[in-house]
Amino acid sequence: MLIDGKWTADWHPVQATDEKGGFVRQTSSFRHWVTPDGSPGITGEGGFIAEPDRYHLYVALICPWASRTLIARKLKGLEEVISVSVVEPWLLEEGWHFGDYPGADRDTLNNVEWLHQLYTHADPMFTGRATVPVLWDKKTRTIVNNESADIVRMLNSGFGELARGNIDLYPAALREEIDQLNAAIYPMLNNGVYRAGFATTQVSYEEAVSDVFAMLDTLEARLATRDFLCGGQLTEADIRLFVTLVRFDAAYHGVFKCNLRKLAQYPNLDRYLRTMLAVPGIRETVNIDHIKQGYYSIKALNPNGIVPRGPDLSAYGL
Repeated sequence: MLIDGKWTADWHPVQATDEKGGFVRQTSSFRHWVTPDGSPGITGEGGFIAEPDRYHLYVALICPWASRTLIARKLKGLEEVISVSVVEPWLLEEGWHFGDYPGADRDTLNNVEWLHQLYTHADPMFTGRATVPVLWDKKTRTIVNNESADIVRMLNSGFGELARGNIDLYPAALREEIDQLNAAIYPMLNNGVYRAGFATTQVSYEEAVSDVFAMLDTLEARLATRDFLCGGQLTEADIRLFVTLVRFDAAYHGVFKCNLRKLAQYPNLDRYLRTMLAVPGIRETVNIDHIKQGYYSIKALNPNGIVPRGPDLSAYGL
């Protein structure tokens, strides 16, 4: 990680642990908002006005949090407004790396080799981990935000007339329901798979994997009578769920030891995943090769770096 702007150690997935040895995720550090008029958002400072070709997303296709932002960018029709760079899928000694692996990019915007160099450009004394996604401001050459939940909501409402108006991922009438879903799904499933995979004790692993499958059971029942989590309308809650589900059989079931059942054993979740993949633009954000290469490159979990040939996801068109 970076300490006072200097890279200090090899990358390790366990950021911190609780008293039971459970995985604790780092809090995002940059929390400014893009708004239609440049006024401050709910956190951070103002001055980040929505403008064409001003902002850039740095993402990893392995990462579910980064993929949330790619999906929101697609659904809101912001591909020509916000440019994107993709890091290579492996988690290397200095974290995320730009390069020539298929589907990845060199950083031609800031000409850096490692993602952490963007963080020290934005804050020369930055202390913390260099995570994706990063929303970068080309004009002031700094990080606007590195919290995916914030970025998704920015893409939904912060770009005004530059974005597609017929899709609202956080409609006022559904906000309470969306917030409740997010608050339940995040700790038990979105982060639950990480809590299972990066657990350092048997007790913390057992608690995490129980949460994961309890939430999958709950969602299986909820989706028995509806196409999307809030009924007939796709919302940000669906984006947040989808990015975990599409990685489940490919990575979490294996390397994260979430192997009580496969997603294909849940008929309603299986149908839901197919529905989401059929939404124009979403399938383009999924790269199973990057996902498998990335998760199975984590030396703490897979020391020999062997990537399995399976599973067969051809039924999903992946």
